[in-house]
Amino acid sequence: MEKLKIAVIGAGNIARNAHLPVYAERDDVEIVAICDWNLDRAKEIAAKFNIPHAYTTVEETLEKHPEIEAVDICVWNRSHAPVAIAAAKAGKHILCEKPMAWSVEHAEQMKKAVDEAGVTFMVAVMTRYANESQVLKAEIDSGRLGDIYYAKTGYMRRRGTPIGWFTDTQKSGGGPVIDIGIHCIDRTWYLMGKPKPVRISASTSYAIGEFKTKGVNRYKALDSDVTAFDTEDSAAAIIHFENGATMMAEVSWAINMEQDGPTEYTHIMGSKAGAKMFPLRIYGEENGYLCNMELPTASNNAYAAEIDHFIDCVRNHKTPESNAEDGLTMMKILEGIYTSAKAKKEIEL
Repeated sequence: MEKLKIAVIGAGNIARNAHLPVYAERDDVEIVAICDWNLDRAKEIAAKFNIPHAYTTVEETLEKHPEIEAVDICVWNRSHAPVAIAAAKAGKHILCEKPMAWSVEHAEQMKKAVDEAGVTFMVAVMTRYANESQVLKAEIDSGRLGDIYYAKTGYMRRRGTPIGWFTDTQKSGGGPVIDIGIHCIDRTWYLMGKPKPVRISASTSYAIGEFKTKGVNRYKALDSDVTAFDTEDSAAAIIHFENGATMMAEVSWAINMEQDGPTEYTHIMGSKAGAKMFPLRIYGEENGYLCNMELPTASNNAYAAEIDHFIDCVRNHKTPESNAEDGLTMMKILEGIYTSAKAKKEIEL
């Protein structure tokens, strides 16, 4: 089997710590080039992962290497659309880090370019590909939980605002909603069967801002000299779906709450049984009695699982689980949260 030739666009943390180590372990992939606006950073990563070429623009990368078959987009959110559109027009398959885009408008432009080019497009929402998500999805698809009518999910950090471009909405598109909220909201929506969202009521808070709390470890972007800080601290939302189901979601980078356990949760409620994650448990009835059952699941590298799925889809002409249509719908939900919060009322999607 010939190796799939890939260019990685963006040499930041997600590329160097998540995607590139996975590719390095595969013998069916060749990373032809790495691209980053900071050429020194691109060259550093090229040397570390034995990548032969480093460039500063996706256009130059694709022009000099027509043999490239796919691109892996690991840049900040606002740059997802121009990179993806350039790749689609060049006929390249695309794996794009979450969120799909900076805005719904950008996501629509990306989907249009991908559809016109007929290339494979996948959003890298790694939590869908974790073993625990896949085991629960199989249980739901088997009918064990019955009809899913309610879910609640959250990703709460007491003090966990990242340092760098994440807090600049002109680069990120928003704060915890679009950064970590997408993980729990997308996973829960996926487990619910991806019903069509129709209404959202949400609020956002800006009460804490750029805190100086001591003794707190914070994620630091490589581009950490960004001075803008105009993102929300936290948000809460109620999402209504066309099939009558409802999801409640909460997310925070900074909030004054007790935190002595896992920061992330998902609960799914169905007509026959319910489930919660971390650890995975099913709540139902057996022989007429209430019964709780834990389903042990081995942990896996979700980044490796999502990349494996992407490569399988490219090679075998499959539609990815997290495709462009899913990515666009998720952007409508995320943007809807911000729109509702700003309007201070429920909005129709």
